[in-house]
Amino acid sequence: MGCCESTFLTETHPEKLQSQQPAPPYVAVEPPPPLPPAVGPEPTQLGEMVSTFSEFSFSDLKAATDNFNSNFIVSESGEKAPNIVYKGRLHNRKWIAVKKFTKVAWPDAKQFVEEASGVGKLRHPRFANLIGYCCDGDERLLVAEYMPNDTLAKHLFHWENQTIEWAMRLRVAYYIAEALEYCTTKGRALYHDLNAYRVLFDEGGDPRLSCFGLMKNSRDGRVTPESVIYSFGTVLLDLLSGKHIPPSHRVQALDLIRGKNIILLMDSHLEGKFSTEDATVVVNLASQCLQYEPRDRPNTEELVSTLAPLQTKVDVPSYVMLGMKKQEDAPAAPVAPVAPAAPVAPQRPLSSMGEACSRMDLTAIHQILVMTHYRDDEGTNELSFQEWTQQMRDMLEARKRGDFAFRDKNFKAAIDCYSQFIDVGTMVSPTVFARRSLCHLLCDQPDAALRDAMQAQCVHPDWPTAFYMQSVALAKLDMQKDAIDMLNEAAALEEKRQRGGR
Repeated sequence: MGCCESTFLTETHPEKLQSQQPAPPYVAVEPPPPLPPAVGPEPTQLGEMVSTFSEFSFSDLKAATDNFNSNFIVSESGEKAPNIVYKGRLHNRKWIAVKKFTKVAWPDAKQFVEEASGVGKLRHPRFANLIGYCCDGDERLLVAEYMPNDTLAKHLFHWENQTIEWAMRLRVAYYIAEALEYCTTKGRALYHDLNAYRVLFDEGGDPRLSCFGLMKNSRDGRVTPESVIYSFGTVLLDLLSGKHIPPSHRVQALDLIRGKNIILLMDSHLEGKFSTEDATVVVNLASQCLQYEPRDRPNTEELVSTLAPLQTKVDVPSYVMLGMKKQEDAPAAPVAPVAPAAPVAPQRPLSSMGEACSRMDLTAIHQILVMTHYRDDEGTNELSFQEWTQQMRDMLEARKRGDFAFRDKNFKAAIDCYSQFIDVGTMVSPTVFARRSLCHLLCDQPDAALRDAMQAQCVHPDWPTAFYMQSVALAKLDMQKDAIDMLNEAAALEEKRQRGGR
């Protein structure tokens, strides 16, 4: 039911399009504990298979992922051409990543096989390499090496144990640059949608670029070598700031710190533990990558040559710098049968939010939303960049006034203030939509409440609260069956989030 449009051209071609809000990229989730039965080619073939490129049968991949069990989904992405990545296991217990497309993404089977075969010829330690494909009837699947230690986005934006230290950030930038340079030398300079979610960490904690970004399809926007460099510049900004800076503010972020203290841009969680000289080099490189004119951007060889001298701690393993135990040192997980899918909710226990919504207890919902504040907003860590302009400060002031009114149960005033915040349109907050939705309910405006709850879902497609608020609004509109269905969907999303540790 998501309604967010991709803004690929906005991020990679600022010379063509300007300042649209990007659709949220996919968010990787923790791999689930249950393991599927080992399937696929015999173990004697696997050593060769990982180093070569093979065609897989759909039945083998179906078995490897336990019939594409939702418990084994590690990422979901794509609005116009949706795709899902599953974790799977072959006969020798080698884990694989299986990307499953809809036929809409690849209507031409020949084109799919040609693209996959081209990418499958590439082999480099800086890539999560493509090791196979399946093109069986309407099925379109890619098979790659599995990377067990999450994405750069997870480590930068959603870290739980420790933030990434400075030397590791420089290593990430350097390794990505090496991967892009390798692709250029092999005649495949076009990498699609380069961002922090495309950078994965292997069993040793080394960063690798996902091979999936090398695959184009009929739905992709126009990509050029220069637009790839632009995207690399946005990743450099992410590494410097520890925040996902929205596309419309990336160049502005650089403009505002030019000639000023670089501390304005640097991630405060580094606590000053970085080289100002090295950071200045990276900022300047990012600035060059983000030049408006494509011809003014550096090439991949220049990326590598600029970042190579900055590498420190070259003898320290990546997993040590990331503060994790090396995968092979961890005890092997016991092989357990996959549990049957949980029954669809009314039997599913509800959270406090779910219980409050099922009871239509608006007072309890209000208390929960006040207590959770903006914890579930994706992009909250972008605020420091958006506060740099007077317009942003005015917008945030409107939200602040709305929060005070909401807390004090002055719901009409809260609607007015939140509307001022939303109408500016520069920043989108699912929590504001959820709060305004409740205000509309308390003011006996269920139609408006439903619209706001649906907008919250557009911004944050997997947020249970957005679905819960829709269920309450639907019940107020006497659409009881739809309300129950929405309540069940919210509970299912909440259970999935808890199971994934998010």
